[in-house]
Amino acid sequence: MEDCCAVAEKPSLPKTYYPLILISAYLVGGIAFVQWRSGAWDSHAAMAQFMAGFFLIFSFFKLLDLPGFATAYRTYDVVARAVPAYGWIYPFIELGLGLAYLGGVAPFATSVATLVVMAVSSLGVVRSLLRREAIQCACLGTVFDLPMTTVTLFEDLLMAAMAVAMLAV
Repeated sequence: MEDCCAVAEKPSLPKTYYPLILISAYLVGGIAFVQWRSGAWDSHAAMAQFMAGFFLIFSFFKLLDLPGFATAYRTYDVVARAVPAYGWIYPFIELGLGLAYLGGVAPFATSVATLVVMAVSSLGVVRSLLRREAIQCACLGTVFDLPMTTVTLFEDLLMAAMAVAMLAV
């Protein structure tokens, strides 16, 4: 007989973040392969490739359930709270940034836009983390149930830092 009052075990960190770990591994592995095939490591190109892949993949998952993403994003993003339409537009901003990095379109403007978008996005994440709010991270849309943690902040700040590095070159 099953215990009716048993508490479900909290999933382990690797299990919780498996989709994010898998996406990161695919991105890094694919970029390493492309760099290896080119015959020389080009960190600038590798960063552009990573950012292109990151934004394209993340926008894809957000667009699978755009209404759900917009609702979830509004719970923590400072802009989406003030302007709910931003939650509907944000995946398309990521899609545009991904395509711009992939195609090498206006690299300076693309990196400035990335820096602004990711810095602003990180503000809402920091606010939620400081308040210890237990909310769903919408970084991969609503397809995966990822909690809002410092991993979310790391993603935003990593992309902002890469944008700064792209601007410095």
